[in-house]
Amino acid sequence: MICNDTLRNHTLKSKLANIACYPAPIRILALLLVLLVCWLPIATPIALFTKDPNTVTLITMPLLFVGFLLLIPRWGKWLYRNKRIFHTYGLTITRQAGMELLQGLAIGLLSLLLLFGMQGGLGWLIWQTPSPALFKVALEGLLVGLGTGFAEELVFRGWMFDELQRDYSDTAALWANSGLYAVLHFIKPLPEVIRTFPQFPGLLLLGLALVWARRSTRRQMRITGVLHQGRLGLPIGLHAGLIWGYYLVNVGQLARYSGQVPEWLTGVDKNPLAGGIGLVFLVLLAAYMGWRSHFGSPKHSS
Repeated sequence: MICNDTLRNHTLKSKLANIACYPAPIRILALLLVLLVCWLPIATPIALFTKDPNTVTLITMPLLFVGFLLLIPRWGKWLYRNKRIFHTYGLTITRQAGMELLQGLAIGLLSLLLLFGMQGGLGWLIWQTPSPALFKVALEGLLVGLGTGFAEELVFRGWMFDELQRDYSDTAALWANSGLYAVLHFIKPLPEVIRTFPQFPGLLLLGLALVWARRSTRRQMRITGVLHQGRLGLPIGLHAGLIWGYYLVNVGQLARYSGQVPEWLTGVDKNPLAGGIGLVFLVLLAAYMGWRSHFGSPKHSS
């Protein structure tokens, strides 16, 4: 029995190793399929016996990410013989990574607050008196931002970007990653797709900015035969800072829109990045991160 189990385990590993020879889209779908097969038996009963959809999401999505964290080390070991796959993805615990995280957090938060400030100056929104619970809201927003930023950047700018980078050029991997990021965040009924369409170019621009943020920290070195494409600290911080600023103003009820201009200009569903002024802001943010990735990153060293 032990020999049979060992043989089956070895056969499974051999089949998984063969996936490394397939194109990046097949590898990405393969991991997602394995993850769903493991997750659905747990998520389905929760969805069936929990009435509140928000509660279902709050329980099942963290479980999905935990499954991803448990699966990825085996994925790296079986497919690429890489025992440091998180390091390859740019997830490092160093002083430099910590400083980049804080820098990204500051850029994201201050940029979004500047965007709100511009709208206030133009009379598009009216600032409100802060509530006594503002500190609590600020702390909650920081935690939500860091948690979401960490999860999404590890998945999109870590694992998925690495798979694309193995097969495609820098430019193709950049646009494929950003496009997938936008599409996967835009899965909704057709009427909602039409109504909230300004969010899509915003998500695409944000994806570009986050890839360039990672690339701005890269150094040309070989890690298990793969070109290291930078650290995740800066994009995690940038992503978290944007969420933090949005959470602070909206959940903290620091401002209300005056209605002087249409929603497509200020942002659909009060999302400042899903309107005309937000798209201009994202173009500037992406351009800055693109400049950093080409001219502001550290000199390459072998």
